[in-house]
Amino acid sequence: MSMDLHTPPKSALTSPPLPSPEAKRRKRLIGTVVAVLAMIGLAALAWYLTHRPAGGVAGGPQGAAAQGGAPAGGPGGGGRGGRGGRGGPATTVGVATAEQVDIPVNIDALGTVVAAATATVRPQVSGVLQKIQFTEGQLVKAGQVLATVDPRPFQMALLQARGQRQRDEAQLESARLTLSRYRTLLDQDSIARQEVDTQAALVKQLEGTVMTDRASEGVAQLNVGYTQVKAPISGRVGLRTVDIGNLVGSSDANGVAVITQLAPIDVEFTVPQDQVPALQGRIVQNAKLPATALDRTRTDTLAAGSFIALDNQVDVQTGTVRAKARFPNTDGKLFPSQFVNLRLQLNRIENAIVVPVTALRHGTKGDFVYVLNAADKTVAQRPVTRGQATVDKVQIVTGLKVGEQVITEGADRLRDGAKVTLPGDRPAGAGGQRGAGEGQGEGRRQRQGAQQ
Repeated sequence: MSMDLHTPPKSALTSPPLPSPEAKRRKRLIGTVVAVLAMIGLAALAWYLTHRPAGGVAGGPQGAAAQGGAPAGGPGGGGRGGRGGRGGPATTVGVATAEQVDIPVNIDALGTVVAAATATVRPQVSGVLQKIQFTEGQLVKAGQVLATVDPRPFQMALLQARGQRQRDEAQLESARLTLSRYRTLLDQDSIARQEVDTQAALVKQLEGTVMTDRASEGVAQLNVGYTQVKAPISGRVGLRTVDIGNLVGSSDANGVAVITQLAPIDVEFTVPQDQVPALQGRIVQNAKLPATALDRTRTDTLAAGSFIALDNQVDVQTGTVRAKARFPNTDGKLFPSQFVNLRLQLNRIENAIVVPVTALRHGTKGDFVYVLNAADKTVAQRPVTRGQATVDKVQIVTGLKVGEQVITEGADRLRDGAKVTLPGDRPAGAGGQRGAGEGQGEGRRQRQGAQQ
């Protein structure tokens, strides 16, 4: 056979025709409709699962019988709304009573303890350290001798200055006597006036010399006193920085020791710039603002003091202003460079209505609380205006009266008008169910006894 017999027809070699654009649009439309219908079906199924009556789980009358014969929309069937809504099961909640108390307005900040005064003890004269008369860590008083520099060179200088003064004083005395004689001779016209004037000038010159000698003697006397190195302030002495036998002087950077004043002592802290106007207002009133230093856990009080100073500029990096409080620190609980939590009381609000912080809720329309109606054990959502707050209490300025009960726990599951159960309440029907169970058990035991 020839090669032409095995050649496929021309129609078989050509590709099938491509679908038209109209067919593609029709397929996409059908797919979109199917997807929308599937989403509607899923939404309907979800709504049915979340809104079906509680008694409908078992289906029909059997489900109603399983719920004690309650209708599908009744109190035990879930009905309208979720748990805690109208017609739903009661939610167990915690309650608290609105109280009327005085609450403080405080500023809480992290503070650093700083010494009220710090002084480096340095000798004011140069010499060999001869004695050290303090113990490291000792409490000293201002003026107490801490060390002694070898005084002998300064004592010799004092004697020299004293001798110079005495010599010049003797010359002055002689010049004064001569001047007195010259004036007598001048009255007798026995001497020239020029000699009298010259002698008077010499007396004034010697008087100046004696005055200079007295000053030199005083400096020498001071240097002898400076050989005893005394404490400039009262406080606690630090560690010794030099030993006996070393040459010390006023230019030594470390000195002999450092004294830190511990009583009284200061705490530096920062105040947010938004609270500075209120603080300045109290300062203008010359009010004494109590300050309390607490430990790092804010449980133990370390010391009690008062506010003393506010800085004159705002730190642009932190938006705060530095301030200082002073504490007596007679017991020594505060130590320099120690970190403490400082609480400054700005004011005190009297007869404020307060509730626990957990009772205050926030919604789209603002702050509110759930108020308990003790008669029917329902709650009502009531808008309120909050005020100052403490660690566990918050002030209610408007919207609440003293003695009203508010919900503190379980409020997330409530809505306006929902029924609630208090922790001490006994659920309704619990006694009847228990009695019925006990009766069934007793009847079962009697039947078993009769069979035996």
